[in-house]
Amino acid sequence: MHAKVGDRLVVEAHTDSTHRREAEVIEVRGEDGGPPYLVRWDDGHESLAFPGADAHVVPAQS
Repeated sequence: MHAKVGDRLVVEAHTDSTHRREAEVIEVRGEDGGPPYLVRWDDGHESLAFPGADAHVVPAQS
């Protein structure tokens, strides 16, 4: 997985009781665009993300 600042990190829901989450990548801390990523989630909080297999990156619009 590779991302750059401004991309969206999307984590798909695992079950019916959870929902899809999205975050904006605000800092890339891994090498060559790899994780971990500092992200701002759709609810406004920031955290360090180590995305799993249920996540994908949506490139920022130019």
